[in-house]
Amino acid sequence: MGLPTYEIFAIKYAQREGRRPDHFIGGDPHDAPMPMDYFVWLVRNRERLILVDTGFDAAMAAKRKRTFLRAPRDGLALLGVKAEAVREIIITHLHNDHVGTFFDFPNAVFHLQDEEMSFVTGRHMRHERFNRAYEVEHVTGMVRLVFRNRVVFHRGDAEIAPGISVHHIGGHTAGLQCVRVHTKRGWVVLASDASHYYEHMEQGRGFPLMYHLGQALEGYDTLRRLADSPRHIVPGHDPLVMKRYPAVSPELDGIAVRLDVDSHE
Repeated sequence: MGLPTYEIFAIKYAQREGRRPDHFIGGDPHDAPMPMDYFVWLVRNRERLILVDTGFDAAMAAKRKRTFLRAPRDGLALLGVKAEAVREIIITHLHNDHVGTFFDFPNAVFHLQDEEMSFVTGRHMRHERFNRAYEVEHVTGMVRLVFRNRVVFHRGDAEIAPGISVHHIGGHTAGLQCVRVHTKRGWVVLASDASHYYEHMEQGRGFPLMYHLGQALEGYDTLRRLADSPRHIVPGHDPLVMKRYPAVSPELDGIAVRLDVDSHE
């Protein structure tokens, strides 16, 4: 019997304006607009449902000057999923835009890399360069969940379920992990911030918020090894994702797209 296949949805919940020089280590010669989208991802079939990341809320959007579109839980509701029904969540890393509404999912356990928890509770958080994308309340909230036995730790690669696995990348943060999912079009990799934009992995460039550039560059090879092709890799913040993949329905155009079907490329 073969591996199960899953549907994957990218759900957009926020956005912000940006400029190209701000999104690459060393800048960029073209001072042109480069907006950023914010997503959570839903993986499901008839037997299992897993959420990847939890985004941030309206208060965090205001604090960090993002354009808030909808609460991640409300985006899920548009796909017929209630927050209370989510039992498993993969947290790719603990930056504010990836873990910021963990409290909206009261029945979930959270899959996290050992190295990410060590990173956010260790010596590197003394430095603004590393701590600026984290929120203390998010970190302490996750620590509280550890004491309630609601955090599942992984060290490196791990199978979450048949056809779903996590893989330690590092680079952007010490414990960043990507997610590999078996779909009807093959193995799809949710890169999260292992590659913010398609350009990062395609051109071998790095996003400025970085813990270890060497790990990030090697991580692009890992993404390619895990995916069936480069077209099976989905970056974490690129607005092109919403253009390259089909909307779930006409009503959800610009809100949610299907990643388990071929792109428009």
